[in-house]
Amino acid sequence: MRYAWIDQQRDRYPLKLLCRVLQVARSGYYVWRRREPSPSARRRQQIGQAAEQSHRDSHGTYGYRRVHRDLVDDQKIACCRETVRRVMGELGLSGRHKRRFVKTTNSNHEEPIAANRLQRDFTATRPDQKWLADITYLRLTEGWLYLAVILDCFSRRIVGWSLSRQIDAALVCAALEMALRRRCPQGELVHHSDRGVPHASGALRSLLQREGLTMSMSRKGDLPA
Repeated sequence: MRYAWIDQQRDRYPLKLLCRVLQVARSGYYVWRRREPSPSARRRQQIGQAAEQSHRDSHGTYGYRRVHRDLVDDQKIACCRETVRRVMGELGLSGRHKRRFVKTTNSNHEEPIAANRLQRDFTATRPDQKWLADITYLRLTEGWLYLAVILDCFSRRIVGWSLSRQIDAALVCAALEMALRRRCPQGELVHHSDRGVPHASGALRSLLQREGLTMSMSRKGDLPA
């Protein structure tokens, strides 16, 4: 199969370079070229060409499982999955996964929405004057883990954070409680977030009111980068 790959790449790269990379002798390649391919070799070549076309048609996203399904179902080429995997490996073909995104902001709810008191003015003249709250996510082998953070506009440092398997009020309240314990803020303080359900929840509103913080919200994407 290495000789077949060299044969496919000869128009793009020098034969000497291809043979050196694959650690084969040029004399062996020429012998292979003169030799009549066996039925097994012709079959693997057919599978390789079809797999390469399927992989190319998917813009490089198909792995061997989907390529195999494409070959069997659409192109009617009888072959096993393991053969397709080996052939694609020899050709250097692998699937490229599309990046998955998790929606962390759901603004479609009936909870009260606070006014935007910052109006994109994220400057601060002192610490603990303006806090920005947001939620992001971490992809683990076991699933998704959600991270709530609170950033101080003055120092640009994270003053509170919390991790959870769930996006809920408890997640954002735990981050705020950590920030309050660590900073013990004095004076007027604005807590700014998006309009998602956790940040609009009654539990967070009660905590902000109890601690004397001013609630502020903006649309998704209206937080600083």
